[in-house]
Amino acid sequence: MAGMASEPGTQSRVMFQSADKTEEPPHRKLGKLTVKYNRKDLQRRLDIEEWIDDQLHLLFDCEEEEMPELEIDIDELLELSDVEQRSRLQELLQECGKPKEDFINGLLYRIKGLRKMSGPLKK
Repeated sequence: MAGMASEPGTQSRVMFQSADKTEEPPHRKLGKLTVKYNRKDLQRRLDIEEWIDDQLHLLFDCEEEEMPELEIDIDELLELSDVEQRSRLQELLQECGKPKEDFINGLLYRIKGLRKMSGPLKK
């Protein structure tokens, strides 16, 4: 009888292993993203977005809930000339009462050399 008691335990282990295989496809999709876009480019873009967020909090001197609706689209800026980029940022930040030139100069410096990403993502 002891031999029969060990068989059900073996069967349940097989069932758990087959359930784990359903989680693999999402990991493969993440791999494709890093192949399609250089990991360094993604990290640089993330760093810039975090810098933008920090700087906007300083410029508007407020908490997250009080922050005005403001979206700075890096890909949109990359499509514009240097003069148009500066003009677009001044337009977006017109409600800010503090000096904005340091922020604008810092952002324009940071996005130099970035590649537009929204094009391939829309395919």
